[in-house]
Amino acid sequence: MSGVRERLTDGAYALGWSTVKKLPEPVAVRLGRTIADIAWKRRGKGVRRLESNYARVVPDATPQRLAELSRAGMRSYLRYWMESFRLPAWSRERIASGFSAQDLHYLTDGLASGKGVILALPHLGNWDLAGAWVTTKLETPFTTVAERLKPETLYDRFVAYREGLGMEVLAHDASVFGTLARRLRDGGLVCLVADRDLSASGVEVKFFGETTRMPAGPALLAQQTGALLLPVTLWYDDSHMMRGRLHPPVDVPETGTRTEKTSVMTQALADAFATGIADHPEDWHMLQRLWLADLEPRPEPSDGERP
Repeated sequence: MSGVRERLTDGAYALGWSTVKKLPEPVAVRLGRTIADIAWKRRGKGVRRLESNYARVVPDATPQRLAELSRAGMRSYLRYWMESFRLPAWSRERIASGFSAQDLHYLTDGLASGKGVILALPHLGNWDLAGAWVTTKLETPFTTVAERLKPETLYDRFVAYREGLGMEVLAHDASVFGTLARRLRDGGLVCLVADRDLSASGVEVKFFGETTRMPAGPALLAQQTGALLLPVTLWYDDSHMMRGRLHPPVDVPETGTRTEKTSVMTQALADAFATGIADHPEDWHMLQRLWLADLEPRPEPSDGERP
C-alpha cells in the first residue's frame, strides 16, 4: 500500500505543477481557498495538529478563536501551495513585485562583507517565493537543503522546481555540512528552514514556553565559517504581496564551548522565530508534531544495539 500511496502523492504533485500554473491567478486563489475550507471542515489529522500547535502560540485563545486560526492557517497553507505550483510560470516582474522585506540591509551589508550569510527561516509564509525573489530581484544565487522524500521521483520534482527558481539544492545527507561551509567561505548565501529538527538530535530550546528541538546546523555553520547568521520571518497580508523581516544578526558568544555556543545561538533563533509566529500565527504552516511533549518516545535500544 505504501508504494501505491507514494505513486498517488507523486501524481498529485505532478498534476499541481502541470495544471495549476496554467490557471489565471484569481482562479488559482479561489481554488486554493476552496480546498483549504474543505480540508478544514473535515478536521483531519493535519488540521487538528495545526490547531494544537496554535494553542501553544496563543495560549489564551478560546476554542472558537483556535478554530478561526486553524481555518485561516489552512487558507494560508493552500496559498503557499497555489503560489508554489505557479511560481515556475511567473515572470521576473511578478516575482520581483511579490515580496517586500524589512531591514534588508542586514543581508546586503552581510553579502558585501564577503564573509558569507546564513538565512534561517521557520515554516512561515512562502519561503520558496522569498528565495525566488532573492535570485531574481537581488540577482543573488544561494544554496539550500532539501529533505529526501519518497518516492524518489517526488524528491526529484522538488529539486528541479527549486533549481528552476535559481537555487542550488543539496540533499540532506552526511556530506551537506561541508559543502555549505565551502559556499559560505567563498562569500556565498545559504538559506535553511530551521524550526523543525529532522534528525531528532538537534538542540533543545524553549519555544512558546515549552521544550522542542531545532537544528544545530545554522549555529555550527556560523561558528565554523564566520558567516553572518540572520533569522528571517515571513507573512502574508491582504494583497498579492508577501512581507518579510530580517532580524538582527545572531552573534557567536565570546565564551563557552562549541556546544554551549550552539545552544545559545539556536535559542536566539527560536526567540526570533517566535516573535514572527506570534505576530502572524495563521501563516505558520506547522501541521506536524513539534514539541517534545507531543512526540512519541523513542524505543529503548534492545540488547546488542547501540543507543
